[in-house]
Amino acid sequence: MSDAVTSGRAPRLRPTPGQTVGPFFGYALPYDRGNELVEPGTPGAVRLHGRVLDGAGRPVPDALLEIWHADPSGTAVRRSGSILRDGTFTGWGRAATDREGGYWFRTLEPGPAASTDGRRRPAMVAVAVFARGLTDRLFTRIYLPDDEDALAADPLLAGLEPERRATLVAARESDGSLRFDIRLQGEGETVFLDLGQGTPGHAPPDATPDEVHGVVRGLAAGLPSDPLDLPDPSGEIVSGVPSRA
Repeated sequence: MSDAVTSGRAPRLRPTPGQTVGPFFGYALPYDRGNELVEPGTPGAVRLHGRVLDGAGRPVPDALLEIWHADPSGTAVRRSGSILRDGTFTGWGRAATDREGGYWFRTLEPGPAASTDGRRRPAMVAVAVFARGLTDRLFTRIYLPDDEDALAADPLLAGLEPERRATLVAARESDGSLRFDIRLQGEGETVFLDLGQGTPGHAPPDATPDEVHGVVRGLAAGLPSDPLDLPDPSGEIVSGVPSRA
């Protein structure tokens, strides 16, 4: 079944959203050492860890997280080798959650990079979340907490209320590791980005060019120059699990 969309001449049909069956993330997607972007003992290595929780605060034991980020110099790495784990740092990794909803990565801390308008962008990690009950993945960011001036100037963070902003900034633990919990719904819900209108990563047939390029929870944004340049909002952020409502 599909919803008719009137264009003025003849009705067009919206694709029916995919249905959730599974999840089946345990098959084919996880691979050995997918969460280890660097070897143990690598200079500058950091442990990025946390939990994925549902709207009631319960752990999600079968979620899957993908991350991609710049290297310590702030440069987006564009080379193959992520799955081989052959010593090539690509900034990309994949981790499944355990029975308590926990995940962890061993990686290098990304450095700040210049944004498309020339301003210095705070160091951050792009994240995709797959989990039960979602018809598609969710996108968010993990900002490193140390550069307060850069965080204050970031357009996305500046458009959020303080309590919402806090859901995008990792906490520095006493051992130097970074903790970032992801809350899918409810109190303390993580802010998610929408790269299509209504469903992340997809655009409806009647989308305008800006909507095709990317929206942040329904707000049109410019085309990112690279995958790390996720869209920044120019107005109010409406966060939560995406829907057409």
